[in-house]
Amino acid sequence: MKRFGNQDQSRAVALWLFFSAAMVFAMVVIGGVTRLTGSGLSITEWKPIMGAIPPLNAAEWAQAFDKYKAIPQYAQVNAGMSLGEFQGIFWWEWLHRLFGRLIGVVFAVPFVIFLVMRRMPQRLIGRCLILLALGGLQGLIGWWMVSSGLSERVDVAPERLATHLGLAFLIFAGLIWTGLEAWSGSDHSRSPRGWTWGAGLLLGAIFVQCLLGGLVAGAKAGFVFTDWPMMNGAVFPPVEWSMGGLAFLHDHGLVQFNHRLGAYLLLAGGTAYAIHAWRWRLAEGLGLSAFVLAGALWLQAGLGVVTLMHAVPITLGALHQAVAALVLGAATINLWLVRRSRPRLFMSGPRSTVL
Repeated sequence: MKRFGNQDQSRAVALWLFFSAAMVFAMVVIGGVTRLTGSGLSITEWKPIMGAIPPLNAAEWAQAFDKYKAIPQYAQVNAGMSLGEFQGIFWWEWLHRLFGRLIGVVFAVPFVIFLVMRRMPQRLIGRCLILLALGGLQGLIGWWMVSSGLSERVDVAPERLATHLGLAFLIFAGLIWTGLEAWSGSDHSRSPRGWTWGAGLLLGAIFVQCLLGGLVAGAKAGFVFTDWPMMNGAVFPPVEWSMGGLAFLHDHGLVQFNHRLGAYLLLAGGTAYAIHAWRWRLAEGLGLSAFVLAGALWLQAGLGVVTLMHAVPITLGALHQAVAALVLGAATINLWLVRRSRPRLFMSGPRSTVL
């Protein structure tokens, strides 16, 4: 029987991690639809185990509906909602939570099996344990987010929604990175520091932009300023500065302005990165990954404008959130490729001719 450390890579482990990443991606989409349909507060309790069982009869449905009627969202937003309408939003939130539980099972069970069979590369055990812990933490943060909308608000707090979404994106990127490590094995070569820092900075900026998008979604700012490139005819929108520092988290105009500004900076940085990569003789797919990333950024920016100008319909809103995850995934792969590149590939300098 193999011992840990005698194998440095495992394609089976890699495929499991990539499949887990695909499930997290699906979860991001489901979560976006849940938010856009206003379904997130329809289940007012957090029962990690028993909560997997939905109401099974009329009495249980009535009880669940009565609990929903007791929160401000029903009284101020959905007063007079029928039981059938309540069931419509209930099922989205129930699916969201059930899929989260399923991800936990799909990740934890094979992980234990790989450990028992000694098929897990030793250097990846700690990383997978961290990912497993982050998955459990995500469940807690999800309830922390939901609880913010059960007493005084009619929706969840924007900063909590951004935290919940940000952790999902972090897990998604971590699964992709660890999957690539399992697929290829360890490699101690390093690209020049400037390229690594550039790709890492781009990945970090994309992650921050995702958090800013979470604030826009949480504050529902996309429903307020729906023109572009101006904001209700002005370059800078009116801001309720009386909120103090909370304006950066809750003010409709400011959070959307920051998200727009982040998009412009990312487009400039991503495009410059791709052009710079094209000018140098990069191998191992680096030039291609840079252009894929830049193209994904432009696609996401255009989709964001269309989504905004149509006042965030469910389909476009969910698609915008899904493409955000794909952009983050592309940036993660790009950084991984840069770190795996042989230094000699960067020593030949820029191309002497411009095509």
